[in-house]
Amino acid sequence: MRIAVTSQNFRTVTGHAGKSRRFLVFEAAAGAAPAEVERIDLPKEMSFHEFHGDGAHPVDGVDAIITGSCGAGFARRLAGRGIRVAVTQVEDPLAAVQAYAEGHLPPVDPERMAGHQHDHHH
Repeated sequence: MRIAVTSQNFRTVTGHAGKSRRFLVFEAAAGAAPAEVERIDLPKEMSFHEFHGDGAHPVDGVDAIITGSCGAGFARRLAGRGIRVAVTQVEDPLAAVQAYAEGHLPPVDPERMAGHQHDHHH
């Protein structure tokens, strides 16, 4: 399973997933420790906050995204792309991926998330 982690500094799990432009990508397989396999560094216009196209996105192909925070709209958009979203307070990306792979970090249900207030316009 491929799991991307929002990480603006490439060291810790960071929040506001929609604006994140940097992702650590891990490969996680049953019985093995997750391994970092890729780093994605997107231009601003490819953050999910800015990207409104229906075409391919560089994060497509991952099974899940782990982040420190996100809104229901982000989780819905990613679900539409076949990507689950999990939110964690764990700062270590490897530990967060391990927890997700072991089923200790459940994906969010965007329909059950509380309203996410924005102070900006789309």
